[in-house]
Amino acid sequence: MLAQQRQATILERVRAAGGVRVSELAAEFGVSDMTIRRDLESLHERGLLAKVHGGATVAGPGSTDEPGFRAKSVRQPAEKAAIADRAAQLVRPGAAVALSAGTTTAELARRLVDVPGLTVVTNSLPVAEVMHAGGRPDQTVVLTGGVRTPSDALVGPLAVAAIRSLHLDLLFLGVHGISERAGFTTPNLMEADTDRALVAAADRLVVLADHSKWGTVGISSIVELSAAHVLISDERLPPEARRVLGEHVGELVTVTATGTPTNEGAAE
Repeated sequence: MLAQQRQATILERVRAAGGVRVSELAAEFGVSDMTIRRDLESLHERGLLAKVHGGATVAGPGSTDEPGFRAKSVRQPAEKAAIADRAAQLVRPGAAVALSAGTTTAELARRLVDVPGLTVVTNSLPVAEVMHAGGRPDQTVVLTGGVRTPSDALVGPLAVAAIRSLHLDLLFLGVHGISERAGFTTPNLMEADTDRALVAAADRLVVLADHSKWGTVGISSIVELSAAHVLISDERLPPEARRVLGEHVGELVTVTATGTPTNEGAAE
């Protein structure tokens, strides 16, 4: 297959699925990872897709652009895994925790399946599936109702009503973007309402967000930066982001790809 034909097929895959992985494309076309990376670079330079770590996603996100779960899952996988490893250390047996929708919270769910007596409340279909498939018999998983979004979240009045009756120890919140002005944001208006209900129901808020979320602003703010008791990110977080977050969140924790945490200190 000629490079032009292969690139056209890759572009079709991205547009259909929202994202692709280098390893999967290399196996499909029977070529090296380097060949696929050159294809992605060519398409990226032409503005036809966006390169991410390990693959590519659709190009041109805006404040209301909401990539699908698969598209987001190819972004920063090592960082998300390290963040999830650190977040899991905050969960104790018998706790009642909420996991919002998101690929990082889905990574966290995979690390909670062996925690005894855990109650997990979630509006994420992937999180609920992970806990259902691999969880312990003494765990309880509560999946809210609601309208399904492109990122496999359940949102809207039904979800909000279900969450408002609950009292939770911890909320692990995945976000679309972070900025000093807008706080933690999402591209989906109804998801913002649902996330705010989760925040109100929990004693402590732990935000899980890799470095790429800094400077991204979705159309709707969830909560301001100071609402986060803990924010777990990765070591590639820019210096300006560290300064701002260190001044506003309760505690900023950064991790390396191997999961070793580095505490940046707490806000006064």
